[in-house]
Amino acid sequence: MVCARAALGLGALWAAAWGVLLLTAPAGAQRGRKKVVHVLEGESGSVVVQTAPGQVVSHRGGTIVLPCRYHYEAAAHGHDGVRLKWTKVVDPLAFTDVFVALGPQHRAFGSYRGRAELQGDGPGDASLVLRNVTLQDYGRYECEVTNELEDDAGMVKLDLEGVVFPYHPRGGRYKLTFAEAQRACAEQDGILASAEQLHAAWRDGLDWCNAGWLRDGSVQYPVNRPREPCGGLGGTGSAGDGGDANGGVRNYGYRHNAEERYDAFCFTSNLPGRVFFLKPLRPVPFSGAARACAARGAAVAKVGQLFAAWKLQLLDRCTAGWLADGSARYPIVNPRKRCGGRRPGVRSLGFPDATRRLFGVYCYRAPGAPDPAPGGWGWGWAGGGGWAGGARDPAAWTPLRV
Repeated sequence: MVCARAALGLGALWAAAWGVLLLTAPAGAQRGRKKVVHVLEGESGSVVVQTAPGQVVSHRGGTIVLPCRYHYEAAAHGHDGVRLKWTKVVDPLAFTDVFVALGPQHRAFGSYRGRAELQGDGPGDASLVLRNVTLQDYGRYECEVTNELEDDAGMVKLDLEGVVFPYHPRGGRYKLTFAEAQRACAEQDGILASAEQLHAAWRDGLDWCNAGWLRDGSVQYPVNRPREPCGGLGGTGSAGDGGDANGGVRNYGYRHNAEERYDAFCFTSNLPGRVFFLKPLRPVPFSGAARACAARGAAVAKVGQLFAAWKLQLLDRCTAGWLADGSARYPIVNPRKRCGGRRPGVRSLGFPDATRRLFGVYCYRAPGAPDPAPGGWGWGWAGGGGWAGGARDPAAWTPLRV
């Protein structure tokens, strides 16, 4: 009787302790955690975790299952009292909590609240369902299964379909620290690209002769057409396939992220809304771009949104238009001679004079947003309008067919 009570007390104490952990697990990243990972059946430990080889692929706004199953080497074990925990690997020694479950108690953390839940497809299923996938969800996840003092874990990599684009601000090239590059990508509807994403973009034809930050703190750039200003014809220091006359991904290694300055390679994914070109009766300066888009229930498109529309929605327009950062660009899916060359891509005119140069504008309308000007009507200047301080007077705007 005494032994039975002692065993019962120990089990209850263990369950209570895990319950407290469920409620108090830190929301931030945990650093310095040491873990032995077993992913193949037959390795040591009575709990064996198995995850999908390779990677799973989704897109922004999608729903994905991160597969993870576990079983016991000894059939005598049950599934009661098993603790399931998902974390995201943010760097080799840092993890951030995603989801944890102990029996009926489930909890998601941070930005995963309301989006993450267990699949629960029978005993031994620890797979995580992730809804409304965001750009920030990209990366590696760890599935950990713990039964009292025995545990095992496996890794799942979540990749996203999308497009990598190089970026520098109006101030010019090589002006961004690592933190500034992160902010610049976020402002243009993206995140810093990973080395894997840049390498995939290079294989898809991306050729860019300016070095940029990547999300791991390294600085690289892709060269498909080797030339002297871009690492030479031999391509020393190339990563992945190539590195000879076929080019490659030139790699500067890991740089001082607070002192050194480069451009950025950003990544964006599926576009939930729509980008469209708006051409008023007369082109507008940059100051008129926001009002022109607002008249159509939209906002001036960001650079990442234009790249996503070009790559994923096949937007093709041989007319330059303003974007939100003050640059002028246009997307080409079907190359033709008068539209900037023989290769598809997003052509850039840089950052023209915002008051003197006149263009149309690329607008972005979010899903479900109504068009207040159906039938192609918008706002612009008729009969010359007026000029005030070098810019057309907004008071002179009248309805125009667009």
